[in-house]
Amino acid sequence: MIQQFTGAGVALVTPFTAENKIDFNSLEKIIDNQKKGGTDYLVALGTTAETPTLTATEKTEVVRFVKDKKGDLPLVVGMGGNDTRKIIKQIHKFDFNHVDGLLIVTPYYNKPNQEGMFRHYSAIAKESPVPIILYNVPSRTGVNMEAETVIRLAEKSDKIVAVKEASGDLGQITQICKHTPNDFSVISGDDAMALPLLSVGGRGVISVVANALPEKLSKLIHTGLEGNFETAQKIHAELSELLGLLFKEGNPGGVKALLHIQGIIQNELRSPLFRITDATYNEIKEAYSKLK
Repeated sequence: MIQQFTGAGVALVTPFTAENKIDFNSLEKIIDNQKKGGTDYLVALGTTAETPTLTATEKTEVVRFVKDKKGDLPLVVGMGGNDTRKIIKQIHKFDFNHVDGLLIVTPYYNKPNQEGMFRHYSAIAKESPVPIILYNVPSRTGVNMEAETVIRLAEKSDKIVAVKEASGDLGQITQICKHTPNDFSVISGDDAMALPLLSVGGRGVISVVANALPEKLSKLIHTGLEGNFETAQKIHAELSELLGLLFKEGNPGGVKALLHIQGIIQNELRSPLFRITDATYNEIKEAYSKLK
């Protein structure tokens, strides 16, 4: 049976030491907190993981580590790119043991048209042994995957089971929710849009803030999916200020600052990213103190 990705997913950060090495002890703490906090599945090697700065060996080590520590939580692995053949070669070499799905971002920089994206994903789906989550994030890739393309892909391949939507276009998201098959999941790629997306038929979020606040984020999503929008709206309002600050200077600088404030990781990013300013750090610290 194909895995349907619903509920609260987390886009895991990659913690680093002051020496710029992966901090696996801190990563284990984050994963343990997800298991305790009600997170439904983990996503490794996404945007939030600073994946472009990881070597091939480091990517393998991260996936192997998450597999070992995840317990019963399903695992999705990011494997996007802008060369269809290269992604297929990666799939053929990849160890899919204990991996439940792939998150495939739209091709960036070369900006394919809609037919190009349709053919790109169709070719990948044909080769993948696990379900695929499409990932549409135009602000990063420079290209939008339109609702019609998502609907075509959902209807063409039963291997394509979900889309992570981060376009910010609620009209587009609504059309996808309305016209895709019932077993297709529309997932928010933006924490601040998670509740609005649930209201039009979405089925969850792949969250950044859940790295630091898994219990609160999962409660927001689960109560919303249960139709208890009064409680979900209350949590959304509580998180609103903090969410704005976490993305003020880009992701994952904000959430890494919050994890540092919590004493879970060191406040380190890999170049060209850099830690957020002291002013924003202090704003995050103050907003977080209001939640406790």
